[in-house]
Amino acid sequence: MTIQQVKQRFGIIGNSPLLNRSLEVAMQVAPTDISVLVMGESGTGKEIIPQVIHHLSARKHGEYIAVNCGAIPEGTIDSELFGHEKGSFTGASGSRQGYFEVANNGTIFLDEVAELPMQTQVRLLRVLETGEFIRVGSSKAIKTNVRVVAATNENMQKAISSGKFREDLFYRLSTVPIQLPALRKRKEDIHLIFRKFAHDFAEKYRMPAIKLTESAVEILQDYPWPGNIRQLKNLVEQLSVIETEREIDDFILSGYMPIITEKMPSVIGEEKDSFSERELMYKFLFDMKKDLTELKKLVLDVIAQGGNSPLSTEQNTVINRLYQEVNETIDSPSRLLPVAKDKDTEFAYDKSTDSYEQHEEVEESLSLEDREKELIQKALEKHRGKRKYAAGELGISERTLYRKIKEYNLIDL
Repeated sequence: MTIQQVKQRFGIIGNSPLLNRSLEVAMQVAPTDISVLVMGESGTGKEIIPQVIHHLSARKHGEYIAVNCGAIPEGTIDSELFGHEKGSFTGASGSRQGYFEVANNGTIFLDEVAELPMQTQVRLLRVLETGEFIRVGSSKAIKTNVRVVAATNENMQKAISSGKFREDLFYRLSTVPIQLPALRKRKEDIHLIFRKFAHDFAEKYRMPAIKLTESAVEILQDYPWPGNIRQLKNLVEQLSVIETEREIDDFILSGYMPIITEKMPSVIGEEKDSFSERELMYKFLFDMKKDLTELKKLVLDVIAQGGNSPLSTEQNTVINRLYQEVNETIDSPSRLLPVAKDKDTEFAYDKSTDSYEQHEEVEESLSLEDREKELIQKALEKHRGKRKYAAGELGISERTLYRKIKEYNLIDL
């Protein structure tokens, strides 16, 4: 059977070299009994590979059981996988066969295998090494001939380092690892998959299929797709049901795609709903900075025009504090304004030593564009990429928000 025939049989869409390589490996190991570990991000379609392996193997007439290890409670997972005897625990009114016993001479697919409890991992390792297991509450070993295919979206090396997963079990499961590529690495397949989903939903809801303009296709292909194929499928279904226009342009499409923004550093102890309070604080600091700058200039003018004007101790202290940044750029510390010891002491101002006229004060950057970009990012993060609510929070129209997003390159277009 060729790769194209496998794709047609299992409904696999795409011609990406990475996808083709994964299918080639699955087809090569299918006739054997080697354990396979399928790795890839959530939503990439990892459940297809075990089906391909099972149906191309000599076990295709046996049982194929898919088990989501993350969905079974820790207290009952041993009973689900290996079975139990009557009276082995509260509620065990009779004996029960586990998945490994039912799937004898077949294939068992352990999805989210990294979520298995440590005790269950020990039992699974024994099954893989000896082909034997013991029911919960029993002392009799039972033989089984099962092929195990596992899948995970976790970083297994990190899980091993943190003590969450057994290293020996990892090497036993991953005799042949198969890596499924993320959707963002299959840009040439994204539009094909979109069209397939659009056709399926058109038949399901009895309506014409939606189409994309060229600009919309570019946005579709450049989007990072953190949810992969599952996210793309949900997007196509939303567009098919909600939009009355069957031709989708870039503006309409962008409204359904959450903005992927960099996480901004948050202030310690800051609440999620303190958006307005933070903006008031920024406005206060901006006004205070402006007033301080004007005060500096005013004092400079007074000193330059007054000559030998008497200054009190308090006044000299204030001036020294105001010009602390300026004095840091002066080599000699004697340029600091002297603090008078009493009210009768006069401050002698020497214009010959004045270096303030040549000093160019550098203001701290308070770009309004940077602030506007940050506000847009905060609003989008707060409303989880929903433009309608983010625009309402910012007090602008949704179209203006869309223009600003493109202007500040908040999404890879």
